[in-house]
This record gives sequence, structure tokens and C-alpha cells, in this order.
Amino acid sequence: MILEACVNSAISAIEAQKGGAERIELCENMHDGGITPSTGTIVFARKHLRIPIFVMIRPRGADFLYSDEEFGIMEEDVKMAKQLGADGVVAGILKPDGSIDTDRMQKLIELASPMGFTCHRAFDMTTDPLKALDDLIRLGVDRILTSGQSDDALQGAPLIRELILRAGKKITIMPGHGIKEHNLAQIVHATGAEEFHVYLTKQVKSKMKFTRDHVSMGTVESSEYEYTVIDWQRIRNAKAIINGH
Repeated sequence: MILEACVNSAISAIEAQKGGAERIELCENMHDGGITPSTGTIVFARKHLRIPIFVMIRPRGADFLYSDEEFGIMEEDVKMAKQLGADGVVAGILKPDGSIDTDRMQKLIELASPMGFTCHRAFDMTTDPLKALDDLIRLGVDRILTSGQSDDALQGAPLIRELILRAGKKITIMPGHGIKEHNLAQIVHATGAEEFHVYLTKQVKSKMKFTRDHVSMGTVESSEYEYTVIDWQRIRNAKAIINGH
């Protein structure tokens, strides 16, 4: 079984590898669910990782309906990821009616080749998951990351299992979102999946000696003097759980 770690930085990518992850989804800005990382982030990660790197191709947060300008950015980001040595990209584009935008997805897949291609949780916002599955199979997508169109993969396990049975060997279905150490074994059993996507983090306190607590650079809810990184020990624990099944 394969454990893919979603990571929010190149430093987190290194930690995920240390914990035993077999692949990473490289993102930035997890407050928006992950967007395309910087060139420097990809370069640094590629330099220090032995495991496959799949780069998120997402120009902004919110929905997956993109303007011509945004799609142009996505095309350039796919080219950049390939040039910088990524092993694959992660992307998803929808039409206004909630179906897969097969024309634009085909263009990204062609640009990405021969890299791998994962459709992310844009799939979970489609109106008809079985039709979306068939569309992505026809396009030649390698993998679908999904929570089973639910708030977390455990709730969505019945649909995930149905997708896996329908897909057979034609495409990989990878459960993700809300998978933690306490429910991973249950998700393994309930879905029958062979790959799992986790985001397992810890907070790191700033080493700043001088602080200005009444000034915020981001959301009021978050502290300026701590930040989130992947917890390699939690990754190791998750890997031990799936290895036990």
C-alpha cells in the first residue's frame, strides 16, 4: 500500500520523506485547500527528495471553474513543473454544470505527459461521480483523490468502495481528506483502497525573541509566532497502520 503525504512546503516534504511517505503532493497555502507552490519550493524539494513529487496545479482557492486567464496560468505551471523535474501534477477543472471539463483537462494531460496526472478533489464537487469517473478514465488520468463526495473519507467510504470496484485496474482511486491515525485502519477496511492521502501536521513555535502580538499579518485566528509543518512521526505511524493490513 502507498502512503501519499500532502505537504505545505519543501521543508514539510523532507519531513514526510523522513517519515516513510512514498509520494508527496506539493502545495502551498493550505488555508485555501492548497494552491500551486513556488518555483523555489519545487526546486528545493526536488533537490532533497528521492520519492516522487506531484505538484498541485491550482491558481487559487474556491471553486474549480476557471477563466481563460486562470487556465493559461495552469498551463504555464504544468510546463514549469515538468521543467523542474516533477514526477506528476495534480489538477481538476469543472464546467459550470458540475461536470468534468474534459477539453481543458485533456490539454493539461497532454502538456504534462509523460508525467503522472492525478485529478484532485474537484472530483468531489461533480454532480455525477460515476460519469466523472468514466470521463477521467477516458482521458487517461492515472489517479483520483477523493473523499467520496463527503466531508471526510470515512463518511464517503461507501462511494469510494463503489468507485474502486467500478474502476478496476483502469484508474487508481485514492481516499483522502480527514484521514488521521485514529480512523485510517477503518478506512483501509471499508474502502479496499491501495493508496491513501494524508495531511498530518504539528505546530512549530517561532524562535523570535521580540514579538508584536497586537499586529497580525494573516487571519486573526492564527498566531504570527507559530507555523505548520508535516510531523514525520505521525507519517511513520500512519505508514505502520497501513502496513499492518
